[in-house]
Amino acid sequence: MHVRLGGRDVLTDITVDFAPGELVGLIGPNGAGKTTLLRCLSGAIAPRRGTVHCPRRAVGYVPQRAHVAWDFPISVFQAVLNGRAHLHKFRPAGRADYEHAHQALARTAMAELADRSIAELSGGQRQRVLIARALACNPRVLLLDEPLTGLDVPNQEMLGDLVKQLSHGGTTIIMATHDLGQAVDLCDKLLILKGTVHAYAPPQDLKDPELWQRVFGVSADAALLRTVGART
Repeated sequence: MHVRLGGRDVLTDITVDFAPGELVGLIGPNGAGKTTLLRCLSGAIAPRRGTVHCPRRAVGYVPQRAHVAWDFPISVFQAVLNGRAHLHKFRPAGRADYEHAHQALARTAMAELADRSIAELSGGQRQRVLIARALACNPRVLLLDEPLTGLDVPNQEMLGDLVKQLSHGGTTIIMATHDLGQAVDLCDKLLILKGTVHAYAPPQDLKDPELWQRVFGVSADAALLRTVGART
């Protein structure tokens, strides 16, 4: 797959297969193309060359929280229910839609806050609402763009447990993150991206310090290498 945006090549020669129920950490430096890759997988961006072999309705995309208008006057339940709107563009939500929305709220431990305004939520609660919104459509693949950024440690742990539960239930999860320690600890595989795929393997197989130095532009003594277990 090849993606060109704004007159420049953002992603080149991307070839990767994701297994059912796999939790993948998508990592790389700023500007590496992580969000672009997620948007391609979601169908929001069409690659210049190549294809994405996954039905669009089988994919749930969770954007960064900063890209959502949290001051919009809407309840938690309505926000999640609206995630199903594209499934029935020309009819009102029906009983099945309401049931799926309630189930998604239960899976993300947000059912008790269903009637609360989204403007009143904490950062961790907002992240769970976005995940519930995507889950309301029963996706086989869930794409998460920086879900842990800006959260305190308890909320990071809670969301880490949630994504592990979802992957154990058979949902394939691709999660872009800057938290390398969390990615190494949490994910089945790491996809190291910088314009192209530099590695795609389980964390324990990615101990070559030269790989991390090349992709992240750090020195041989960088703390990053110790974080990912490439240097003791």
